[in-house]
Amino acid sequence: MKKILLLIALLSTACCSIAQMAKTITISQKDLKNKIKGGWAGQTIGVTFGGPMEFKYNGTIINEYQPVPWYDGYLKKMMLENPGLYDDLYMDLTFVEVFEKEGLDAPVNSHAKAYANAGYALWHANQVGRSNILNGIMPPQSGYWENNPHADCIDYQIECDFAGLMSPAMPNTASKISDKIGHIMNYGDGYYGGVYLGACYALAFVSKDVRYVVQEALKTVPKESNYYKCIADVIKWHKMYPNDWKRTWYEIQNKWSQDVGCPDGVFAPFNIDATINSAYVVVGLLYGNGDFTKTMEITTRCGQDADCNPSSAGGILGTILGYDAIPAYWKMGLKEAEDIDFKYTSTSLNKVYEVGYKHALLNIERNGGKVLKESVTIPIQIPVAVPFEKSFDNTYPIDRKYVYKSLKDEYSFDFEGTGFVVKGETAKWASTSNYVFEMEVYIDGKLFETAKLPTSFTTRRHELTWKYKLPKGKHTVSLKLLNPSAEHDCRITDILIYSDQPNSIANENVFRFGQPIKPKQ
Repeated sequence: MKKILLLIALLSTACCSIAQMAKTITISQKDLKNKIKGGWAGQTIGVTFGGPMEFKYNGTIINEYQPVPWYDGYLKKMMLENPGLYDDLYMDLTFVEVFEKEGLDAPVNSHAKAYANAGYALWHANQVGRSNILNGIMPPQSGYWENNPHADCIDYQIECDFAGLMSPAMPNTASKISDKIGHIMNYGDGYYGGVYLGACYALAFVSKDVRYVVQEALKTVPKESNYYKCIADVIKWHKMYPNDWKRTWYEIQNKWSQDVGCPDGVFAPFNIDATINSAYVVVGLLYGNGDFTKTMEITTRCGQDADCNPSSAGGILGTILGYDAIPAYWKMGLKEAEDIDFKYTSTSLNKVYEVGYKHALLNIERNGGKVLKESVTIPIQIPVAVPFEKSFDNTYPIDRKYVYKSLKDEYSFDFEGTGFVVKGETAKWASTSNYVFEMEVYIDGKLFETAKLPTSFTTRRHELTWKYKLPKGKHTVSLKLLNPSAEHDCRITDILIYSDQPNSIANENVFRFGQPIKPKQ
């Protein structure tokens, strides 16, 4: 009997593989639209469900005894009362609206300017990218790591959904879109987060096998990247511990939880890095195994960016299942919310269902597919890895200096290493002030830059100043505020120091239980 079951399983797998290796896929227009709707609805459900947990559990699992609310009317309530929660959607829609206005060949500068001048608040790579663009540093340099300390953060990963949903069965086409838009705010592993999840969406039109989708999509990411290695580890650990998602979570935490880039995540349990948060998305998808409830629960309970991650997982699984197959429990109140425009946009779910479907049809035709009366035939693309790029190459955080000082005139500090980031604040939450501080930055006595530091929250500079790849050695940095203000505060909070080698546990300056650890002779 066991041999018969094994033979059936092998034949089933073979049939599935043959179907997936086919040169084209034909799908009814009804099913295509149903999957696109499922992708957008799944995102919305996921971010709403995980919203209360966002960054409240950093470096720890959210245990089962901790309830996460979900009830009829909750979706509408959150969309109306907490519209800022939906950055996963209104960021996507910024780019969708540009495509709708200017066509699928809309230049990257149109996308960059639309998001840089939008009314929503941003953080991390998005905000640095916005600041760069407003100061004349355009993509792809706006996302490049030397210009953006948050280049490896999650930002484009949470915004890439549209690229995959408008590229059904075409992961390489999704990657081309991501190459253009993802480099507005990210680089390296941060960019790969969007490439990979965009490919997952594209392949969600090809197969209902979650394991196939997450593994095949990884072929779009260069094998030498940490991002690839981390996701490959998750797939491996799932095979080793197929019934224990927490064991895989601990393996991820042990190997991949150290952040070297994001100034807020260095030397802290907070981690908004794309790599580890993508790993949580994959954990939810693999261990959920097509079950929407399990996928939502597991992805959310991995912690960290616990609203964006279930949004990504929900969108991908929603695409695999299709809108109609998302359980009724998770669509409670969805109908009531589908005509509400997401804040900062002129687009609702019902509208993006139509516009997203329209863009998918256009993209299918321009990539060699055929749109017939009731069906579409799409050439299935074999995933190809995008070019390799690495943020923070030979750049490691080695120290943090706490300052917490209002800059009134000048401030100087010395360090030994290859780079620094000065964290600080000039803009209070929701400030719309037009006042802009100007600060001269001198490195070893030479003027490095005159930084413009807005006091408006939406246009603020996320960090006061930074510089990597200095010659290794001793350096002096001097900050000179040119236009102090009695009404506004230019505050230095802390300073990160970088070098070309990470700290070693054998360093004689490292202490354990109050005693110095002596280096091995």
